[in-house]
Amino acid sequence: MHYDLVFEGGGAKGIVFVGALQELFERGHTVGRLIGTSAGAITATLLAAGYRSQDILAAVNEKLPDGRPRFASFMDIPAEFDRRTIQNSLIYHIFNAVDLPFTPQQLEERIDKTLMDAMLKLPVYRQLFSFVERGGLFAGDAFLQWLKEKLNADGRNLGSATLEEFNRKTGVHLSVIASDTTGEEMLVLNHHTAPGVPIIWAVRMSMSIPFLWQEVRWDPNWGRYRTRNIAGHTVVDGGVLSNFPIDLLLSGDEEVKKLMGSEPGSDNVLGLLIDESQPVPGVSAEKQPVDEEAARDLESRASIVLQRITSLINTMTNARDNLAMETYKEFICHLPAKGYGTTEFDMPEDKIQKLIAAGRAAMKDYLNRQNIPGRKGRPGRKGRSGRSGRSNP
Repeated sequence: MHYDLVFEGGGAKGIVFVGALQELFERGHTVGRLIGTSAGAITATLLAAGYRSQDILAAVNEKLPDGRPRFASFMDIPAEFDRRTIQNSLIYHIFNAVDLPFTPQQLEERIDKTLMDAMLKLPVYRQLFSFVERGGLFAGDAFLQWLKEKLNADGRNLGSATLEEFNRKTGVHLSVIASDTTGEEMLVLNHHTAPGVPIIWAVRMSMSIPFLWQEVRWDPNWGRYRTRNIAGHTVVDGGVLSNFPIDLLLSGDEEVKKLMGSEPGSDNVLGLLIDESQPVPGVSAEKQPVDEEAARDLESRASIVLQRITSLINTMTNARDNLAMETYKEFICHLPAKGYGTTEFDMPEDKIQKLIAAGRAAMKDYLNRQNIPGRKGRPGRKGRSGRSGRSNP
């Protein structure tokens, strides 16, 4: 069968998609339109670029020279900030607001600059500065480099493509979801709505989990979003507004059709939902309490702050698009992910393999329950009439 696929966001838990796709493709099914949020946007983009499940698995398993998963490098501490950013920062203005008694103004300014420069040499302080000034602890540059590398691999030459160029070269209708916090709206980024946005930046915006990665400012060179000029708008993770945008492929709403374009989609839609309520065989779901009393040094204390932030992130991104899930539940495959964290990019190999195996088993169970192989007729999508066109096996 031919499916339009929807991938939910979920950070490191998105590894579960690999197993689900292995089962889907080994049964001979093919895919059409692709849409995703955050980790789902990464998977959808790689699929659109011609990656198969085994290729995505190889990318997931890629290691750094020290043996850690390369995904762990995505938590990259900002290297530096330009002088203009520093001088316009809130922290710098606070420094200037503190009046040193009996100190001439020029000398005080030199002291402020010297202190600021010295502090910015410390990785922990650069993270704090990034958090305050850019809305996230990590730069996200390592992710951009990784994605560009993957999109250029094997002669694809898609790493510098805009969404319009990406669509033209691949022939795939790809959409990724982001959140415009300035304009307070969900962005559906594809070759119709934002043709001039580079593909790697579209995905980077979609995966910018608040407080974790730096926010992205819409570059004027990217052109308009639909008919609107949103240059300078701050954009973050699509999961803030829609972590599982299955309604964009199933709704008959006229506004939705404008966002997705007039190209015909498949009659079959399949949503891959990361379900943290379902256990992964062999993986404990118990959380270990943090021993704050034992943490004395700066690095340990900073780690505790980071854990608090990631706990907030996990809680936020676990929120569901409940109405859409209930409306379209027959089109959703639930993929187990209990016991896994959104930012657990350095999980050990055995835990990765258990998550992949759980995803594969869940997809196998879903397809078997649908009795899809050899069935007469096919499941339809919610059509323009708003009624389900799903046929019986």
